[in-house]
Amino acid sequence: MAITVEEIPDTKLSAFINYPYSLFRKHPFWVGELKKDTHHLLGSGHPFWRHSERKLFMAFNTSAGGTKPAGRIAAIINSQHNSFHEEKCGFFGFFDCVNNPEAAAALFGAACNWLKEKGMDIARGPVNPSTNETCGMLLEGFDSPPMVRMPYNPPYYLKLTEEAGFAKAKDLYAFKCMTADGFPQRLEKIADRAMRGLNISIELIDMKNFKRVAAEFKDIYNSAWKKNWSFVPMTDAELDDMAGSLRPVLKPDYLFFARVDGKPAGAALLLPDLNIPLAAAHGALNLFNILPFLWKKKFSMNRGRMLTLGVKKEFRNRGLEILLIKQGLAAAKKMGWEYGEVSWTLEDNDKINNPIKAMGATIYKKYRIYEKKL
Repeated sequence: MAITVEEIPDTKLSAFINYPYSLFRKHPFWVGELKKDTHHLLGSGHPFWRHSERKLFMAFNTSAGGTKPAGRIAAIINSQHNSFHEEKCGFFGFFDCVNNPEAAAALFGAACNWLKEKGMDIARGPVNPSTNETCGMLLEGFDSPPMVRMPYNPPYYLKLTEEAGFAKAKDLYAFKCMTADGFPQRLEKIADRAMRGLNISIELIDMKNFKRVAAEFKDIYNSAWKKNWSFVPMTDAELDDMAGSLRPVLKPDYLFFARVDGKPAGAALLLPDLNIPLAAAHGALNLFNILPFLWKKKFSMNRGRMLTLGVKKEFRNRGLEILLIKQGLAAAKKMGWEYGEVSWTLEDNDKINNPIKAMGATIYKKYRIYEKKL
């Protein structure tokens, strides 16, 4: 296979975005987001790019006189990350490729060369385009589709990445919790103790006061996760953008707070698995798929995901994590979910992994973040 790599300008952004829909059009598990959402995420108007920059590349097979797309990759510099973590780390993301080492090596080479030219010491990924969005490469659990805002890739991606010189930086876990199993009795005692003698409450959001809800969630999000590996606080503009995208699908049962003396101390965010109807959309809604999309959205979403679960440092060790998990399970039962996914968590974050395991959840998917010295 003769491979060439080209930098993709914004005028050809659609070709970059469309590529995986062509690559995986017959795959039974891969699910793509709506293309318009990816256009927004990669477009210069997205608030992430106010402090970051990127280069997009595509590989082409020029054998037999043709120019068939063979892969894509984004090279990303997140100045917020480098400032927060005091390192010179570049990232790769939006990696998709045919099962060909030459194509993958050419893509990784183009991305790493640009990052090195920009003064970066390390390349890490995949992040799309940061750990606040979808990230990680599927390592285990290839036999089922991904949950909403989680990635999917075939197993050969791992080999292509490692052959390009990347090694493990950190693994991420996704837990599966069957709602029929109920909330364990031993955790009920912890939950009861947490509520006893303290002014602690669990509060569902009030959609009529969405601005206040969004402001409180911002505060908890950037506070609770700030010590996590590779976490970068989101700017107000980024959080506003995220809140705006979530608002049309949010319900009170999806987002709830733990309060201590009336103050927001922790929060959890759930979403139904929107990948179920998205699988019928193939990246764009039109006259041919709108009815299957709406039908599945209304009648087939029998599972969901807990995207975030965090407690501010000053309120930890009081059992608030258990209370939030209990409320999440109650919400899942109310919505008729057969099971829920809690993801993702860092492999070494025992303070959250242990309570999740204690409620009977099991790790059913793993994802890997890779890195390479430049």
